[in-house]
Amino acid sequence: MKLIDISMTLNDSTPPWPGDEPFRYELTASMEETGAVNVGSHKGSNHIGTHVDAPFHYDSNGLKMAEIQVERFMGEALVLNMEGKETITRKDLEAFEFEGVSKVLFRSTSWKDRTKFPESYTVIGEDVGPFLKEQGIELIGVDTPSVDAETSKNLPAHHSLYNNDVLILESIVLDHVAPGRYELMAFPLKMDQADGSPVRAVLRQM
Repeated sequence: MKLIDISMTLNDSTPPWPGDEPFRYELTASMEETGAVNVGSHKGSNHIGTHVDAPFHYDSNGLKMAEIQVERFMGEALVLNMEGKETITRKDLEAFEFEGVSKVLFRSTSWKDRTKFPESYTVIGEDVGPFLKEQGIELIGVDTPSVDAETSKNLPAHHSLYNNDVLILESIVLDHVAPGRYELMAFPLKMDQADGSPVRAVLRQM
């Protein structure tokens, strides 16, 4: 069994969403101090690095992280190559076969330097949500910080996906992944009040 890690590494160089909380790790007690163990703490946005959005992120009445069924975060996934696309639309997807998969991951490679927040990146069109629902897709993954542009305030892609019960996994790393079918595992932390959670996202070759 071969596992492929598609998660960003969290460290001081991991770029947050502009204005959001950066990631920080601190060793709060060393082995020399405790006589037995090192103990650390971390701080950062729920949307730092590879993460999933809870519906509460864009709907104050939406489900929070711990309320989402854990089964939604694993299953057969289709990795699709979308390099060179500014916006991924329904038309870009109509030629693909989705039978037997419940997740779709888009490989745009538009985020070149993961130590910096990108000036621009591939986004998801508003017509993608309804199309994915028709195909039985319940989760979308993107190798970008968001399914919408940084400057967007009305978040058309987020709401299109949400209205069609498609969960959102963002900031995955797919540069080293060939298009095809895999099993996805991307479990969030079980946080009662959270609007999102970092995940360790992994693909298993089928």
